[in-house]
Amino acid sequence: MRLVRKFFHHLPVYLIVIVGAILTLTPFVWMLFSSFKNSTEIYHYPPTLFPEVWRFDNYPRLFQDRPFGLWYRNSIVVGVIQTATVLFFSSLAGFGFAKYQFRGRSFMFATLLGSTMIPFALILIPLFIEISRMHMTDSYAGLILPFMAPAFGIFVMKQFMESIPDELLDAARIDGSSEFGIYWHIVLPLVRPGLATLGLMTFLASWNNFQWPLVVLRSEKMLTLPVGLMALTENVPGKSRDFGVIMAAATLVAIPIILMFLAVQRQFVSGMLMGSIKE
Repeated sequence: MRLVRKFFHHLPVYLIVIVGAILTLTPFVWMLFSSFKNSTEIYHYPPTLFPEVWRFDNYPRLFQDRPFGLWYRNSIVVGVIQTATVLFFSSLAGFGFAKYQFRGRSFMFATLLGSTMIPFALILIPLFIEISRMHMTDSYAGLILPFMAPAFGIFVMKQFMESIPDELLDAARIDGSSEFGIYWHIVLPLVRPGLATLGLMTFLASWNNFQWPLVVLRSEKMLTLPVGLMALTENVPGKSRDFGVIMAAATLVAIPIILMFLAVQRQFVSGMLMGSIKE
């Protein structure tokens, strides 16, 4: 009886969660089934969920008509390298700000936080000029270098590392550990939820980044997936846009993000909870 009362007590919350999940998943489910339709059926009104005729050739045609495999590789390479560099440099800088006292520390950190208030559009042109002078346009380095140590990542890691007791680090110093050894062997394992949270957010931002790759890339073989998807939707003279192929591309683009979230969701949720209750 107590369980029944508890169920009805939380029933409004359950209903809200169920309705929210349905509203969130509906576009993805429609996209998945639309990847097996032709353009005419996608535009059919009233819209249908399941295809009348299943078109399994949309996926092979995606790789035959455009270098979609290269775009996929480019996005994975950029996302993995950018995530790894952001985690390393952000955690290293966060460790310095959280556990060391040095002259100008507060001013430097305040300046760092203030830089997050600057819209990316304001620094887009100067950043492009700098990358061009370094001859890094149309390359992986040009895509990754400007985002290797973001201020937001440093701030997140500093907040997590401030919860580590200083006595633990002092004990490691007494045992003869180097400062980098303390960071690598003691601090990083203790902030794994924070690393998972920042890593997922960084990979997602890199995977969905459209503006900077659009500006810095030149050749079709170097495009990342967001820019490649835009190329698929462009009007080509004498050829109509095939939305079945576009839906197939969009479905494949969503897969790595889903897999990565499933892989780190426990650490991600733990990191979000730690961030919400930390004093």
